[in-house]
Formats: sequence, C-alpha cells, structure tokens
Amino acid sequence: MALTVEFTVEPFVAGEPGPHVRAAIEAARRSGLAVDVGPFGTSVSGDDDRLLDAVDAIVRAAVAAGATRVSLQLARDGA
Repeated sequence: MALTVEFTVEPFVAGEPGPHVRAAIEAARRSGLAVDVGPFGTSVSGDDDRLLDAVDAIVRAAVAAGATRVSLQLARDGA
C-alpha cells in the first residue's frame, strides 16, 4: 500500500498561486511520484521512502520561497 500526502501552502490566494505554492508543487513534480494539483491543495502518492523524501523537499521548497505555513495530511492508501 502506498502513502498519500495532501498539502496546502499559505498564504493562500484562490486562483493566484504565489511563488511559495509554485515552488512546493515543482518539488512534488520533481519527485517523480503521482501529483494531483487541486484548487485548494495538492496530493502526492507513492512508496514510503520516496514519498517521505518528497515531503521533505516540498516543505523545504515552500519555506525557502516564503511560505508562512505548510499544512499536510499523510495517510496510507486504503486507510
């Protein structure tokens, strides 16, 4: 079973993702895992080690680009 993390990066402005949001999404895409960008959050799914490495990269990219908050939920698929 894979893990899935859903994250939201703030400050959040609907329809206008700032550089901190774009940086987090790009870090997620660079992970090579399945990425689903939604209107209020982004989900990434994959095996444990790769996903946890991706979470580290996502949070670091968001903070480096000016995020004031990164909220995430991590769940095992099927749970």
